[in-house]
Amino acid sequence: MNLDPQIATVIETLDSGFPAVHTMTGEQARAAIRSRFVPAAEPEPVASVEDRTVPGPDGPVTVRIYRPAAADGPVPTMVYAHGGGWVFCDLDSHDGLCRAFANGMSAVVVSVHYRRAPEEGRWPAAAEDVYAVAAWASETIGELGGDLSALLVGGDSAGGNLAAVAALMARDRRGPALAGQLLLYPVIAANFDTESYRLFGKGFYNPLAALQWYWDQYVPNPADRVNPYAAPLHADDLSGLPPAVTVVAGHDPLRDEGLAYTEALEAAGVETVCRYFDGGVHGFMTMPAFDICGRARARVCADIAELVGRPVTN
Repeated sequence: MNLDPQIATVIETLDSGFPAVHTMTGEQARAAIRSRFVPAAEPEPVASVEDRTVPGPDGPVTVRIYRPAAADGPVPTMVYAHGGGWVFCDLDSHDGLCRAFANGMSAVVVSVHYRRAPEEGRWPAAAEDVYAVAAWASETIGELGGDLSALLVGGDSAGGNLAAVAALMARDRRGPALAGQLLLYPVIAANFDTESYRLFGKGFYNPLAALQWYWDQYVPNPADRVNPYAAPLHADDLSGLPPAVTVVAGHDPLRDEGLAYTEALEAAGVETVCRYFDGGVHGFMTMPAFDICGRARARVCADIAELVGRPVTN
């Protein structure tokens, strides 16, 4: 079990530079993370990028719509939820990833600016926002990707949690129909005593104290943390969910819950592909300076293309 060599050279700097968000309010954490953000000097070109608002459960939800640079006819549509512990990050922080996915999957990507905890809304506000955008995308898919049979949800970290929950909600509420779910090192359960938490909860970026704090901001009541719409691993029944592509990082405190959810989906008869990147740390797919990031992006883009029956271009 070896850390990716490129990441290994900077892991101490990455880890020591991670803000002590667990000592902050949500607003302070958002400001601290935002101050570190450096936009790409030359963003990956796509056909178009559009910000708009769509109806949400408690008011309008802002989304950013990416159209792929090259598209031949109708393409899939993916509703995407960014990571950030349900507290920080935004449409800008994940702009590069969404551009890469739009082009790599030849899909329209709808990035969701859901309500962030605690000030903008605690559980289940963010999950309901992502579900509402998925429902809207289903109703308007003709003006989005146009492929009526290829609506997907996706997300990374806390956004992976929201995507998994949106898939559960869509099944339970009998719509919208989803063709797949993309879960990148998702937050799946509030269990901080797994082997991966013990191994990687310190010194590997995004430490235990921060991960516990995320749950405290979004789902402060411990009794709510066994609700499947907060922690999908607690669902009694995962059957009937759309096919899943999961990514697990080998040096991630969330490694074990990601593997457990993958296994639970498979046991429930859900078509599932797990991509395990042993050398990765949490969040590595938003770190384009590392070769492992490019490999992982290309792999999941090919997996999604195969899932929806399109030619693999990567």
